[in-house]
Amino acid sequence: MDDRIEKTDDAWQAELTDEEFRVARQKGTERPFTGRYCSTETAGTYSCVCCGTDLFRSDAKFEAGCGWPSFFEPLPGARIEEVRDASLGVVRTEVICGRCDAHLGHVFNDGPPPSGLRYCINSVSLRLDPDA
Repeated sequence: MDDRIEKTDDAWQAELTDEEFRVARQKGTERPFTGRYCSTETAGTYSCVCCGTDLFRSDAKFEAGCGWPSFFEPLPGARIEEVRDASLGVVRTEVICGRCDAHLGHVFNDGPPPSGLRYCINSVSLRLDPDA
């Protein structure tokens, strides 16, 4: 079953804050070290701010010192897609929600074991559901 979510910009704007819309729908970036989840250590599940799809677990989060929440792997089976991004004159790999196409951040090959990856994600693109 395809449960993709597609909405107009007006519909997204009605549901999201201005900053959530700018980052998640217009491929913006929040300023480093300002996001609500940058240094949180709360145990729980991080989901897409736009559609609620579960993406990351807190036990995959690590301190990368880059100014954004960083994870070494998504949840097993998480609906995350990677897209080539050459928007800043260098080639990077953008990470988007596979259910609603929300911009989450970028993934880099400089993370810790076991994956060696660093999913550098905008806090504003996420919602944390703390464990009970």
